[in-house]
Amino acid sequence: MNFARIAFATAALALSSVVANAADISGAGATFPYPIYAKWADAYKKETGIGLNYQSIGSGGGIKQIKAKTVTFGASDAPLTGKDLDESGLAQFPMVMGAIVPVVNLEGVKPGDLTLDGPTIAKIYLGQIKSWDDAAIAKLNPNAKLPKQAIVPVRRSDGSGTTYNFAYYLADVSPEWKSKVGVSTALQWPVGIGAKGNEGVANNVANTKGSIGYVEYAYAKQNKLTYTKMMNKAGKSVAPSMAAFQAAAANADWKSQPGYGVILANQPGDQSWPMTAATWILLYKKPQDTASTASALKFFAWSYAKGDKMAEELDYVPMPANVVNDIEKMWSAEIKDASGKPLYSPTN
Repeated sequence: MNFARIAFATAALALSSVVANAADISGAGATFPYPIYAKWADAYKKETGIGLNYQSIGSGGGIKQIKAKTVTFGASDAPLTGKDLDESGLAQFPMVMGAIVPVVNLEGVKPGDLTLDGPTIAKIYLGQIKSWDDAAIAKLNPNAKLPKQAIVPVRRSDGSGTTYNFAYYLADVSPEWKSKVGVSTALQWPVGIGAKGNEGVANNVANTKGSIGYVEYAYAKQNKLTYTKMMNKAGKSVAPSMAAFQAAAANADWKSQPGYGVILANQPGDQSWPMTAATWILLYKKPQDTASTASALKFFAWSYAKGDKMAEELDYVPMPANVVNDIEKMWSAEIKDASGKPLYSPTN
């Protein structure tokens, strides 16, 4: 998929908001899972006739819209805390997992040619490493011919769960990043060009010589961007791959956090990709529009049941079957109409 097709898909989903009928499902938020949500939505509409109007506006926008009750569901790559979920009356659950990858635009450099590590990326985005031939990059790439070229960092300008996970990882490996910049969906960036959405970062990197950015892997792969390898927690240089993402997710204890809000950054293991991440759905436990919420739950159940192959084709990692089973039990127990009747059961 190229930029034109992503733009067309975005426009097509936006257009559906104009012509949406009462049965269509409305959602807004994270750009990280947009490619797979669009793919699932297309297949689901062909099978059921029910469409999805999903606005790929960033996690911050999705959280705002669900709290304002202007959409049936919100989508965020930054999980809400248990306190926030309780105060808002929201249920939260992970839909799929993916990975964030560094992407660069350097002449003669192909995908996987370069290796970077977290501390070096942190120094680039702190404005301390300014040229591609810097000693820190050269040490990681002793056989590479690095150009004496200015580094142009590209980062998100909108409230972003991708940024949250990126910053969470950098804070875990760089005390200086943790103290000076910290972790949030929106940061006070020391340097860089701002771009909206994974789409915007991908587009800027593709068109800016000497640039570096961070995007969800599906955007890097579909748009043939030059991703780098990374040094993981075990000190191994790993390439982004389904196996590396699965390795990072393998030992996640999803029940350890309210709303399954487990961050997968910097997991142990020789094969683990260090910037693996999940993405979550937010729904009201007692929604005003029960029919729309019930329709959304059916779509999510269908996606869990029939969407794994489509997810893997875009290099997302499906949720494990035991976690899906637990999530669907949570739906039945917690998401109800005014009379207390569950809006979803495994048989509906």
